This record gives sequence, C-alpha cells and structure tokens, in this order.
Amino acid sequence: MIIEERKVTLKELYDDYFNDEEEGVVGYSEKLNIRPAYQREFVYSDKKRDEVIRTVKKKFPLSIFYWSKNDDDTYEILDGQQRTISVCEYMDGNFSVDDKYFDNLPDDIIEDIENYTITVYICDGTESEKLEWFKIINIAGEELTTQELRNASFTGQWLTESKRRFSKTGCPAMQLFDDYLSGSPIRQQVFETVLSWIADRDNCSIDDYMGRHQHDNNCNDLWLYFQTVVAWTKAIFVDYRKYMSGLDWGILYNKYHENTYDPVFIKQETDRLMQDKDVTKYAGVYEYLLSGNERFLSIRAFDADMRSFAYEKQKGICPKCGNHFEISEMQADHITPWSKGGKTIVENCQMLCADCNRRKSNI
Repeated sequence: MIIEERKVTLKELYDDYFNDEEEGVVGYSEKLNIRPAYQREFVYSDKKRDEVIRTVKKKFPLSIFYWSKNDDDTYEILDGQQRTISVCEYMDGNFSVDDKYFDNLPDDIIEDIENYTITVYICDGTESEKLEWFKIINIAGEELTTQELRNASFTGQWLTESKRRFSKTGCPAMQLFDDYLSGSPIRQQVFETVLSWIADRDNCSIDDYMGRHQHDNNCNDLWLYFQTVVAWTKAIFVDYRKYMSGLDWGILYNKYHENTYDPVFIKQETDRLMQDKDVTKYAGVYEYLLSGNERFLSIRAFDADMRSFAYEKQKGICPKCGNHFEISEMQADHITPWSKGGKTIVENCQMLCADCNRRKSNI
C-alpha cells in the first residue's frame, strides 16, 4: 500500500462539481468520484453540515481526507464524503449558513474559503487493500452499518441497480411499501431487510446471496421478488394498520404464500382481534391469521389472584388426573379455550398439573 499526502484547496475540490441522483457525485476537475458504489448516501444533519462550513470560515482544520487512486489517475473518496459534499453543496449555492449563501459573502471571505486547504492521504494498492482501509478508517467517523460494510465488498452493476431501487430517499421500494417498512433507506437498512427476506427464501446468508449476484447486470431477481411480496401482503390484508409497519413480510411470504386465504374473512378476524382485550400483541395478529398459532398473540395470562382463587376452589386437585399438587407445580388454563371464545377471567380459570396441561396443549 502506497500512501501520498496532498494539499488540495476547496476551489480545486469544487472544480467541475456535479451531483446527480442517478449519475453520482464527482468533483476535482471530474477526477474525483465523491460517492463510490460502496459509500453511504449523504447522512449529515443540517447542523453537522453547517458546522463543517463554520469550521472552514474560521480557518480551523478539518480532519484528514482519504482518497484511493485508480489505474486511470482518477480517485475515489474512502473517507470524507460527508464533509466534501457539505463544502461543495455550499459553494454550489444549495443552502445557507447563518443566513448567508456562498455567493452573498464578501469577496475576501469567498476568496478565503476557496483558498482553504485540506489534507488528503491518497492510497494506491489492490482493490482488497483499498476496501480494507475503507472499513478501518470509517470506524472513527459516522459508524458504518453492517449493510454499508457489505456493500464495500460487493461492488458492481448489480449493487448500483439495487441501491437505486432500495437505498434512496423516495426510491421505488419506498414508494410501493413505505408504510410497511422500518429503517432508513439511505443507511441501507431497507436494502438489508429485503436482502434478509430473499436470503431466507434461498436458504442462504445475505453475504452468500450478494456474492452469487454481484456480477449480474441487473437486480431483477431481487426486485421481482420484492414486488411479489408487496402484492401478496396487500392482497391478503386489505386494510393497513400501524401494527403492520416493520413486520418481516418477506419471511411471512416465504412461509405461508402457498396457503389460500380469504381476504374478507381475514379483514373480519383482524377487526375482531384488534378489539379483543385478551390480545396483548397486536402486531402478532397477522402471523396468527396466517398460521393459526395463538402464541403470536401473547394472550393475556391469568394473574396471581385468579390462579390462587382457582387453586383454592379445586383444593389443589388437578381436575384431569385427580392428583394433589402444590400451586407452584400447577399451571393456569382456560376452561373454554380462548380460540373458542373463552376469556381470561376467573370464572374460566382452572389449575392443571404441568403434565396434564402439556397433554391438553398437544391435543
């Protein structure tokens, strides 16, 4: 690994600056790729962005920038993307700081900013060395997400297309399924979620899936799968509720999509369950309706007073096997099962020994 130190003025950095959602971000006379495929999107808050500009105006030093050198004498930013975009966007007139746009500043201040010098370390080595350095130096900055680190290892057309669909503000994935997804697209959390779904479908890890498709010319497999999950979810659960946000819809699709469901019945049952006071986990309603397994609902348990009342009423006798047990050896059970309309009330509580309760549960 060869490392070169270089001094670069902000005027040089900003020369031929270009920022386009689809084409990418370049500067330094079009020789610097400011946002390579493995880099995150712009994530600085307005406060952080403005502080970069104030630091420059005060002539305080910015931290070292790291670039990697390509074979054609162009460069890619390894570390410093957020600061670089902050400076270039300000000089491009896209935001103001302290009520002043760049062009509104006095000429001497503009000249000071243009002549401000940053220190750049340029590394020249193998692709794996550059990626490893990228991971190491970014530990000290805005902490990289797991998916951002994965992206550094699987660059190519497939990744570029995938990020366009899943990793941009207002990207196609968010337009289709925004209310159902949690996490930030620009921090790669939505992309990672969908990758986890399709990796589950293929019975592999996210890294395995990305490795298999890294050299594909497009991300059609991932995009078509995602669209199928969206269509399946909205066809079965026709009414959206806030509890649907953040559920692993792809995992649910993988497990249950071969089953047949009646959307009208599903809607009726959803309405009923959302009003049932014994249901304590409303987000679990959806997998319960797909699977029939009550454990997803976290049905309200009998409290200590209900259990003690039932135990004393039974005089410690299990009504199934007829044997006597201490209360600590028994478990509360619905006489009329919850699934058949039984409520979690004292009149519907019986105490069974652990063995009898297990046998009943397995029937």
